[in-house]
Amino acid sequence: MSVELRFGAVVIAKASLSVYDCVAVTELRPSAPCQACVSSRWGCNWCVWQQLCTHKASCDAGPMVVSQQSPLLSPAPPAGDVPTPFPPRSPQAPVTSVPDTLPVEPGVPSTATASAVPPGDRPSLLSPWGPGAGPGPVPASASTESPLHEEPPPPDPPNRPGTAVPAPTDSGPTATPEDLSASHPSPSDAAALPPAPADPGPEADPSAALLDQPPGTAPTTTFPGAAGSVKPAPDWLTREGGELPEADEWTGGDTPAFSTSTLLSGDGDSAEHEGPPAPLILLSSLDYQYDTPGLWELEEVNRGPSACPCVDSVQDSMLMPVHVEREVQLLGRNLGLLQDSPGDSECVMELEGREVVVEAWVECEPPPDTQCRVTCRRHQFSYEALQPELRVGLFLRRAGRLRVDSADGLHVVLYDCSVGHGDCSRCQTARPQYGCVWCKGERPRCVAQEACGETEAVAAQCPAPLIHSVEPLTGPVDGGTRVTIRGSNLGQHVQDVQNTVRVAGVPCAVDVLEYEVSSSFVCVTEASGGEVAGTVTVEVPGRGRGISEHDFAYQDPKVYSIFPTRGPRAGGTHLTLHGSKLLTGRLEDLRVVVGDQPCHLLLEQQADRLQCETSPRPMPATLPVAVWFGATERRLQHSQFEYTSDPNVTSAGPTKSFLSGGRKIWVRGQNLDVVQTPRIRVTVAPRALLPSQGLGRRRRVIPETPCSPGASCGGHHFEEPCHVNSSQLITCHTPALPGLPEDPWVRVEFILDNLVFDFAMLSPTPFSYEADPILQPLNPEDPTMPFRHKPGSVLSVEGENLDLAMSKEEVVAMIGDGPCVVKTLTRHHLYCEPPMEQPLPRHHALRETPDALPEFTVQMGNLRFSLGHVQYDGESPVAFPMAAQVGLGVGTSLLALGVIIIVFIYRRKSKQALRDYKKVQIQLENLESSVRDRCKKEFTDLMTEMTDLTSDLLGSGIPFLDYKVYAERVFFPGHQESPLHRDLGVPESRRPTVEQGLGQLSNLLNSKLFLTKFIHTLESQRTFSARDRAYVASLLTVALHGKLEYFTDILRTLLSDLVAQYVAKNPKLMLRRTETVVEKLLTNWMSICLYTFVRDSVGEPLYMLFRGIKHQVDKGPVDSVTGKAKYTLNDNRLLREDVEYRPLTLNALLAVGPGAGEAQGVPVKVLDCDTISQAKEKMLDQLYKGVPLAQRPDPRTLDVEWRSGVAGHLILSDEDVTSEVQGLWRRLNTLQHYKVPDGATVALVPCLTKHVLRENQDYVPGERTPMLEDVDEGGIRPWHLVKPSEEPEPPRPRRGSLRGGERERAKAIPEIYLTRLLSMKGTLQKFVDDLFQVILSTSRPVPLAIKYFFDLLDEQAQQHGISDQDTVHIWKTNSLPLRFWINIIKNPQFVFDVQTSDNMDAVLLVIAQTFMDACTLADHKLGRDSPINKLLYARDIPRYKRMVERYYADIRQTVPASDQEMNSILAELSRNYSGDLGARVALHELYKYINKYYDQIITALEEDGTAQKMQLGYRLQQIAAAVENKVTDL
Repeated sequence: MSVELRFGAVVIAKASLSVYDCVAVTELRPSAPCQACVSSRWGCNWCVWQQLCTHKASCDAGPMVVSQQSPLLSPAPPAGDVPTPFPPRSPQAPVTSVPDTLPVEPGVPSTATASAVPPGDRPSLLSPWGPGAGPGPVPASASTESPLHEEPPPPDPPNRPGTAVPAPTDSGPTATPEDLSASHPSPSDAAALPPAPADPGPEADPSAALLDQPPGTAPTTTFPGAAGSVKPAPDWLTREGGELPEADEWTGGDTPAFSTSTLLSGDGDSAEHEGPPAPLILLSSLDYQYDTPGLWELEEVNRGPSACPCVDSVQDSMLMPVHVEREVQLLGRNLGLLQDSPGDSECVMELEGREVVVEAWVECEPPPDTQCRVTCRRHQFSYEALQPELRVGLFLRRAGRLRVDSADGLHVVLYDCSVGHGDCSRCQTARPQYGCVWCKGERPRCVAQEACGETEAVAAQCPAPLIHSVEPLTGPVDGGTRVTIRGSNLGQHVQDVQNTVRVAGVPCAVDVLEYEVSSSFVCVTEASGGEVAGTVTVEVPGRGRGISEHDFAYQDPKVYSIFPTRGPRAGGTHLTLHGSKLLTGRLEDLRVVVGDQPCHLLLEQQADRLQCETSPRPMPATLPVAVWFGATERRLQHSQFEYTSDPNVTSAGPTKSFLSGGRKIWVRGQNLDVVQTPRIRVTVAPRALLPSQGLGRRRRVIPETPCSPGASCGGHHFEEPCHVNSSQLITCHTPALPGLPEDPWVRVEFILDNLVFDFAMLSPTPFSYEADPILQPLNPEDPTMPFRHKPGSVLSVEGENLDLAMSKEEVVAMIGDGPCVVKTLTRHHLYCEPPMEQPLPRHHALRETPDALPEFTVQMGNLRFSLGHVQYDGESPVAFPMAAQVGLGVGTSLLALGVIIIVFIYRRKSKQALRDYKKVQIQLENLESSVRDRCKKEFTDLMTEMTDLTSDLLGSGIPFLDYKVYAERVFFPGHQESPLHRDLGVPESRRPTVEQGLGQLSNLLNSKLFLTKFIHTLESQRTFSARDRAYVASLLTVALHGKLEYFTDILRTLLSDLVAQYVAKNPKLMLRRTETVVEKLLTNWMSICLYTFVRDSVGEPLYMLFRGIKHQVDKGPVDSVTGKAKYTLNDNRLLREDVEYRPLTLNALLAVGPGAGEAQGVPVKVLDCDTISQAKEKMLDQLYKGVPLAQRPDPRTLDVEWRSGVAGHLILSDEDVTSEVQGLWRRLNTLQHYKVPDGATVALVPCLTKHVLRENQDYVPGERTPMLEDVDEGGIRPWHLVKPSEEPEPPRPRRGSLRGGERERAKAIPEIYLTRLLSMKGTLQKFVDDLFQVILSTSRPVPLAIKYFFDLLDEQAQQHGISDQDTVHIWKTNSLPLRFWINIIKNPQFVFDVQTSDNMDAVLLVIAQTFMDACTLADHKLGRDSPINKLLYARDIPRYKRMVERYYADIRQTVPASDQEMNSILAELSRNYSGDLGARVALHELYKYINKYYDQIITALEEDGTAQKMQLGYRLQQIAAAVENKVTDL
């Protein structure tokens, strides 16, 4: 604590108060309290007899050990001169200032000067522990001062009591724990006033105090006024004569009541205190008792730790056996100081938490020798711990409570021979210093030799070995089993049993590393040569042989079979192995492996059956199964285990269940039949207990769940087993829950062996539990009474929550053993239709009474409601009067007569109707059989052709178009070639001027203001059509292709204007159609940026889909006239007729062009129903496979020649004189018409007649169908497979000619062929899925352009305050899928060098429409009148929708694309693909629009102030003058 002396607000003096307690110092070293006391920094002394540490200079009785820090230890006490604490300055002897020192007057002796004590004898005042003390730090300084009184002291008081006390010193950073725990001094307590040399001379080093400081000690505070200090010294310090201030100046006139343990010290840390240090003050009025009379006259002074009485060590050996009386001899020093002290001495042993006290005698050598011997009385020790040795602490105590100092760790060691030496052999191998022997007698044991009684004999030789156990008791006949043998007297060394162990008569080699003396060892069996059994024998030379009680059997295990024989590669299959003697050897040595993968054994194995769980494997494989018995292998013969592909779950539903559970969940996927034990697990936890999920930016987006799969998350698990129905279906029943916590979190998982599928990843709707339903009884007033039901009516049951988690198809209602068909289920009502007759009671037995009523029960999952009994109403007999009965009989007779007449009249019509009915029934049965056979045939064809299709697709490469052709076809669709390939069309004389003007126009387009004004002006003109807008956008794209960064900036600006325009109207309609220039610019921009992605990623699946469609369409007949095909996805292009055909393989030769004349032909697959033109196209595809389309010959310049033999050549054509003509119809010739056989040789030869091709006639595939001439003009109509009159749309019948049912059948019969659409869809399903997966996948990096543009749309929506995410979704769909992907899917010729047809375009249109439906948010409600194309993919579109939603969400969460990254990619695209796209022609075409709307553009530029400043109108006029030679205002 700090003490200040203030005068008003002026601080006169400041000191720190430190409180210490000498008694507490002894707690620092409980084993040596005396040494701790006299070694302390506070100058404490030790009273030997009282065992008391005190600050006093004398004891009440007995000797004292004085502290090594005490000034009383000086051999030359002061002769009467009192040291002056503050001597005056001496100009003759200047004192060099040292930190925290005060000068001492020369000539005045000091009690602690260097001259007072010889260097070899005096204790160091720089160490708090004195000479030889522990590792305490060296203090910065020490000082001695005289106590001050209220009056100035006389000049030389000879007999003045008092002495100087050293001040506490800083313990420094390395202070010992004893120092710190003794008084806890603060840093300010550490400074004191060290002595200065009395007469500094040449031999005195003024920096000695500094040199004695330990390294790293901070310099202490410099006194004010001393050398090196910048502070002035106090005035009292510089007074003449060195006069000290009055007591009032120190204390303010009052004497403070200091306690005897109070010490005032000055500041000691210069870093924290700025004031001068105060001198140490000890008041002589207090009883310090430092000046005991006669102390200086003692002949011998006990000082320092070495003078303390202490027990140093144990004489002789510290080992002591138990149960043997022994005395303990101790050696000590200075114990003579204890003589004549009251109380007896005793030895105390700390044994297992208790003290064992024995009497002690102390004998000391005569002085000056300080050595002493302590004898502890004989005593028999023992301990309970099961350990061979026990260390026991030992010390000397006096008077029953006063502990004498002892050396640290003084102890003896008790040992017990019986611990760990349970038999004779182990006893004889004990440590020799123990002296253990095997003592024979009634109770043989291992004891110390002194403990073996006279009546007992010491065993000289140990008995024969004894075998207690053998493990295992079986092993394979091949040997190698590690047998553990336990017993006693099994030798003292491993050599004793090295070659003497026999297992069933077969040698067993002992493992040297596993040998434990006398108690156990492990040996490895050798091969037995057959199945034998016998005892285990161990022989120790000279001691006899030990034989086991149980026999060991050599066995030959066998493995016969396994079940199941296949399982998923994820592992977890419980494999059962059947065999014999499968538990041979150690269970821990038993292993089952499948290939190289371990199969982990399960519990409760049997000798004829093992069960294990397979490990995961990276790839599917078929592997052998083996069982290892230690080092012996037994492999399963004639069977292997197959690792199949993992089961995969694709969907699950429904998504709700009642709390009582039991609702059936349909889990669909692939390879589900390899699962052994499917389960459904429901985890329920309060949402508040879930760990919080941090959201960080990441490239890959992983669906985050509040809890990792399989973790409990502080919730409860509920499980139910599932049932495997097929490879594609598993059914589970939801488990019942006891209840739901507040704000529950529910997770449903399907555990398929080692795989876990989260329901949340399989369904867009999270699974939820709903409150259980409640059903009211049929008779709410009296449920015990039966409910009377009138036959023909519907039962109505009221309730609550009935349809929250159940559909009507899942509800089972029963009346007795008869079903009550549920017709309607609402939230509060259930309506069911009972049987017409009253059913029997459920579980009806003969012993039941006949009038027992059935019970009405409703089963909803696990809930079963009993709603009362049901009684059907019947007609009860009523008594009629006789007259009424007679009248009723007459009336009945007349009625019967009338009925007979009516029946007779209509009899013949009834027979006719019956005949018609049977005829129609037979027709329907035949039709059903035909449809069934057709479906089987289509399915068989599908399966057989898939292999050929895949191999054919992998055989040829992908004919990608180069970027120039790709860009031209995308920018200018509908043109056979780019319109930019033409010439400028200007005279040569004006060409340089025109080209110069076009260059100026290119520069003018680099003005953003001009370009936007130009576009907006054109769009505002009524004559500027939608086709013109698209054309101008493509021209601008070509013109700005070399500056894509600028092009992107223009696109952003125009798009921002478009958003602002649509926000004011209906924002969801934006980008839906190409009505503006910016929309076509966006299409072109996407096409440029995604070209690399199309080539690298999407190209392969898209080409595979194209080839698959072509292969499948060509596999079936195609009508050359109507364009309808058997295999298609478009019902408008479906050939609804059963055409007979068979496939042919022709050997095609090429008679023209490269490779002509080769004898070896190319096999070509055709159909005999193909026309000659169709066959010709298929031959060209095969003969020119890999040749670009531009290099192929025109099919119209070639004829097909059928060659048979040497001279048999026949030209085949679609129409010739052999064509079949029926009235006005001519059938096109087919291969079947010419009867071309399978394997025939055909050749392509030049046409004999020239075909005149009109100029500028674009050849468009699929448009060669001849125009049908009007019959009235006398033309002949061609037909191929089906005449138009034979189309499935029958002519309109006359009124009444067909009944309603026949008209319905006539309309429905052609729909049978819609199964061909399903066949086509099934064939192409994999290719469609692969294409959509690549387009909508984020597993690989998404193209930066997509991320950049999507972020732009999000930014625009945010700027315009559009929070509806559906609107942003529509924008993204209209910009990427609609404007790019649909265009690419519908037109593969934009990407590949391929030729399409009308049939293929129709199929691609359906696939593109499906992709678009997947990207839209609207849910299409399907019904009987829905388009067939939408019904085909009705079940797939929801799955595709989830893919699109995940795709958009993943892109939204990826790291935003910066403008720098996008500009870098655009610059690279400009460099790589800015070839000759016809930019000059594009500029010329753009100028045509400028010329057309010249006045409007000039007006718009002149009305804009900025444009006028930039002189944009003037520049445009210059361009017009150069290009058109137009006269302007220039």
